[in-house]
Amino acid sequence: MRIILLLCLTMGAFAANSLLTRAGIERGGIGPMEFALVRVAGGAAMLGLLLALRRQALPLRGRAVGALSLATYMLGFSAAYLTLDAGLGALVLFGVVQVSLFALAAMRGEALGGRRVAGALVAFGGLVALLWPGGSAAVDPVGAALMVAAGLGWAAYTAAGRGAPDALAATAASFLLCLPMAAIAALVLGAGAWGASGVALALVSGAVTSGLGYALWYALLPRIASTTAAVVQLSVPVIALAAGALLLGEALGLRILLAGAVVLGGIVLALTAPKAPAGRSRSRG
Repeated sequence: MRIILLLCLTMGAFAANSLLTRAGIERGGIGPMEFALVRVAGGAAMLGLLLALRRQALPLRGRAVGALSLATYMLGFSAAYLTLDAGLGALVLFGVVQVSLFALAAMRGEALGGRRVAGALVAFGGLVALLWPGGSAAVDPVGAALMVAAGLGWAAYTAAGRGAPDALAATAASFLLCLPMAAIAALVLGAGAWGASGVALALVSGAVTSGLGYALWYALLPRIASTTAAVVQLSVPVIALAAGALLLGEALGLRILLAGAVVLGGIVLALTAPKAPAGRSRSRG
């Protein structure tokens, strides 16, 4: 039960990142590259402070993959909000994440399990019903490509975290190494927009819902299967929509309620699947 509660807290942080990014770029007067830079800097500062309080060294060695994948996610996620519809963008992002993590699990020989796969399909189907636009809608190919890149980056960052011996230290190192990449992107591609409210939202997103949220995610990853990590993240768009209705006054119709129930039902189905027998994935080794 404790791990489920922590997973719920982590998914809430991920959903908050979506809301904070959307509000910062659309209403806060800050550019997407600038938002990403402040977000990474806020996360690096918060995590660095926590490590300093623990008097712990920063393990930069071996974190290149985590830093590069984090930068790919951060920059692609922020830039996609300029041209891509938020709902369709979330579908692309978490669809790519789910497919990528399931593919990685299969390549590693991890036992997927019929019930877990069924739960994933149900949850993904509910997410499609929830977010797919009604009628014909033009999708900006650049925005879609950016969100696909963000999804691949987040999947790689998630996979890299499974072997991290210290979740907090690994997350701090990834954020610090990601910082110069975000700075270069802001310098080369940035619009020079630094609205005060946008900067404040980016700092909250970086220090709290990203820095602390990602450290908690890294701590949970060794305790759950890769496929479970893929499925549970499909709850994020549902949480974001519910939060948008409560905090931003967005409409919450019957379609949203029904599709959200399907997504959550699929997640419950996958999470309650029995664990594969120990050593099954290594039987061919």
